[in-house]
Amino acid sequence: MKDFFRNVVLLGALCFAPVCLAQDAPAADGEQSAEELAKKLSNPLAAMISFPMQLNYDQNIGPEDDGSQFKLNVQPVVPVSLNEKWNVISRTIMPLVRQKDVFPGAGKQSGLGDFVQSIFFSPKKPTAKGLIWGVGPIITMPSATDDLLGGRKWAAGPTVVLLKMQGPITFGFLGSHSWSFAGSDNTADVNLTFLQPFLSYVTPKAWTYGLNVESTYNWETEDWGIPLNLTVNKMVKLGKSQMASIGGGIRYWLDSTESGPEDFGL
Repeated sequence: MKDFFRNVVLLGALCFAPVCLAQDAPAADGEQSAEELAKKLSNPLAAMISFPMQLNYDQNIGPEDDGSQFKLNVQPVVPVSLNEKWNVISRTIMPLVRQKDVFPGAGKQSGLGDFVQSIFFSPKKPTAKGLIWGVGPIITMPSATDDLLGGRKWAAGPTVVLLKMQGPITFGFLGSHSWSFAGSDNTADVNLTFLQPFLSYVTPKAWTYGLNVESTYNWETEDWGIPLNLTVNKMVKLGKSQMASIGGGIRYWLDSTESGPEDFGL
């Protein structure tokens, strides 16, 4: 099992590439279809099955700032049509983690982290002013295969997305709040607010330039974790018909918890 995760991390470390496979692309279209598909991937509520895989690397973690972590987030997105007016969008995050010296004296850990499941109820058509929105529940499941890879708590709360698409530009906001309601009595309660404003620009050649800030506020410890992320992705064709967005980016931690990551990440 450890060899499997070591191979996954080593493969990802060579490319640092978030990959998103998308299903509704035509089999043999040109750059225009690639551009339109790139725009759809900029919309977290698009009625399109996709399979993002995002590798993250952070450093300077832990009380001594000598820890590091690789996290491969597998994030399938599945829309379901309820009726003529509404979609339900399922977004899942399944983390594969390999970390070292994050906790003093604990050495290395590899395995699954805690799963996060979001469900958005979203109108199929934008509002009269072009706003696209979705709202629903978010739940965190204590699925970690090692106690040091998860919080050992069940947590749930509301989540919301609001965005607008204007030509090549997409901008919006994702937010959620989670409270713990079950799980281990030996771990800290969960009371977290997540705020993510985002902006992306898609070129006619299907390059996507993205900027977002993933702010997390812990109401129990009264501190912030605020990474600024800059990304570049390119829509490409794999084989004869499958389209994929492949790219990478850099992050800088504007603020962090006492034992959280610092400086730059990938």
